[in-house]
Amino acid sequence: MRKLIAAMLCVAVLIPAVSLAADAATTSANPPDGGNDAALALRAKQHRAHMKKKRAEARRKARARKRAAKAAAAAPTASPALQAIAACESGGNPSAIGGGGAYRGKYQFSPSTWASVGGSGDPAAASEAEQDRRAAMLYARTGASSWPVCGQ
Repeated sequence: MRKLIAAMLCVAVLIPAVSLAADAATTSANPPDGGNDAALALRAKQHRAHMKKKRAEARRKARARKRAAKAAAAAPTASPALQAIAACESGGNPSAIGGGGAYRGKYQFSPSTWASVGGSGDPAAASEAEQDRRAAMLYARTGASSWPVCGQ
């Protein structure tokens, strides 16, 4: 009976030890992540570098769009004929007031003429681009005759 108990104890001790040794061998041969730590780290590094390039490219394009918009805003929007009329009427000053206050803005609009081309409020307070658009509308409708002195 003693021999039986001793044998059972040996088996009870050996089975877990053999099991642990087998687990250790399997784990080192097949790590839980498949042994891809280095590959995953490399892909993550490449992804970060790619995203950094994409962000830099997006910033470069945004700056280029901003420069283009600024250049377009600085460019005159009026035709050469209207530019000549504006230079004669107000010296090209969009906030000019003449005729004792009766004529206002870059093209010296009267309030009724300004309203006839869809303008509202004070022409001299409108943006230069809006004054150019309204003057182009008036010029398309009546030609240079709306500016009897400077339209000659």
